[in-house]
Amino acid sequence: MGEQKERMLAGELYIADDPEIAADALRAALLTERYNTSTAADPGTRRAILHELLGAVGADVEIRPPLQVDYGYRITVGAGTFVNFGAVMLDVAPVTIGADVQMGPNVQLLTPTHPLDPELRRAKWESAVPIIIGDNVWLGGGVIVGPGVTIGENTVVGAGAVVTRDLPSNVVAVGVPARVTRRL
Repeated sequence: MGEQKERMLAGELYIADDPEIAADALRAALLTERYNTSTAADPGTRRAILHELLGAVGADVEIRPPLQVDYGYRITVGAGTFVNFGAVMLDVAPVTIGADVQMGPNVQLLTPTHPLDPELRRAKWESAVPIIIGDNVWLGGGVIVGPGVTIGENTVVGAGAVVTRDLPSNVVAVGVPARVTRRL
């Protein structure tokens, strides 16, 4: 494994246009293209593609196309999870989705970060921080979850919210940035 990919996997600053990382991204792009053009009439093929694309997929998972990922193999999805149309999961760092999670359309899970220093950005350095979504979480349509966020089990995040900080279990959170409005 090359130095840049090792740095990426370790959560350190790395250069994204490294040939080995680019090959992983191309693999994911080809698999997502196949997935996104597969037919609902052939669920076996669709599920096989999903298993090849993602790191782990639990039983009875449904992810409606289109789906976009960076690499795919850094995403795990727990059993019984439903992801509606238009999900974007940028998995430069691991994305862990628990069991029985519900995601509305156009949810974005975004692990990448970029340096604040303009020279480092110009030199194409970036990094990422994992996202963890607990069991039985509901993310409404258009929710954006930022790098390093953990959302506790049973939490509901209202449509259009932008989650920039961890949310505890058993709460409702809404807004930009997402704020807890009540306990469940």
